[in-house]
This record gives sequence, structure tokens and C-alpha cells, in this order.
Amino acid sequence: MTAAGVDRAASSRAAAWGRGPAGPGGLRLAALHAASRRVLTCLLVLAAGAVALRTALHWLPRSGFYSRQIPLTIETGAAAVIGVTTRSPFGEPERAAGHWLPFLRLGGSLALAVAAAGALAAGSAAAHLVGGTAGMVRDLAGFTGLALLTAGLAGSALAWIGPVAYLGITMPALGGGWTTPWTWPARPPHDRGAAICAALAFAIGLMLVTVRGARDSLRD
Repeated sequence: MTAAGVDRAASSRAAAWGRGPAGPGGLRLAALHAASRRVLTCLLVLAAGAVALRTALHWLPRSGFYSRQIPLTIETGAAAVIGVTTRSPFGEPERAAGHWLPFLRLGGSLALAVAAAGALAAGSAAAHLVGGTAGMVRDLAGFTGLALLTAGLAGSALAWIGPVAYLGITMPALGGGWTTPWTWPARPPHDRGAAICAALAFAIGLMLVTVRGARDSLRD
């Protein structure tokens, strides 16, 4: 075998390793994907949301409309920020060339959802949060699913519309005694139907963003 053949074989092995999800190239690809989605900025916003929740819980009454509305608004904001991070600055070229792109989308969205839940749980620790951590995680998952779904259908720049619109629909249910599980923020934290509906919203939004990614715009 010639020296050129050895070099080509070595280059092929290196390229194959780099393309693998566990290889150095895979780690670099994941880092580039996170940077292109401004994940660090998203994490900083989530941390600020945790601080805002902590501050709000210190002053809010332990019951009543505002004791539910303010935490839900913060959860909606966290979900909207996660939806915005689905945007790719490279658009169609990335979708055409990214072999591992669906896995990166899935991992990134899941990681940010877990980070949001952890940040808000830390922000509400040792404070009175109506519905507790279980209710917060359920509501956040549902809001995040709506944000991802909106990003996939209308574009990441409009990802906030889904959770904010749903929050507006939910507000009357908080004091109206609605029983439908589709208004999951208004249901008790251990309501099985509400948990299933929130989980379905999260799963559908996550699946859409994983398979297709966020639209670049409504004209896409």
C-alpha cells in the first residue's frame, strides 16, 4: 500500500469517528449546534426566571388568583425561550447536510426543558408554590410543548405565541372551576388527565421539532 493510500485510510477512519455522536467531532458538532441556537443565553434567561420566581413567591399571597397567575407567567416565559432556541441561522443548508441533526434537536430541547424545570424548582425551593414542584413540572412541560409546536408550524420567532395564547385561555379556568384536563394549569397537581394532556402536548411539539425542525418563517 502506498503512503497516499495509508493517508486516505487514516483520513477515512478519522472522518468516520468524527461523524459519530460519541467522537470528538460529534462533541464539537453538539457544541456548534448549541452555540448556533444561543443555548447559553437561554440558560441565563432561565436562571433569571428562577430568580424572578423566587422573588415573586416571597411577596405573593399563599392562595388566590395571583398566587397561580404569576408563577404560570414565569413558566410561560421559560417555555417561550426554549422555543426560540430551535431556530437555525443556517436554514435549509443545515437540514440538507446535518446527518445527526434530529438527534441534536432532540437532545437540545430535552436538555433545556430539564434545565428549565431544575431552575424553577430551585427558585421555588423552601417557598410556597401552589401546586408544588409536580404541578410546576407538568405545566412547564405543556407550555414547552406548545412553544415547540408553534416553532415547528410558524417559526421559532413566533414560538412565544402558542404558550402565551394558551395562558390567556387558561386564566379564566383558574377561578372558574373548569374540569377539562386540557386546561391543565387549572387542575390539581396530581390530576392524571391533566398530566396526560400536558405530556401529549410536550411529546407532539418535541417530535415535530426533532423530525422537521423549526420553520424559518411562515413563508417557509
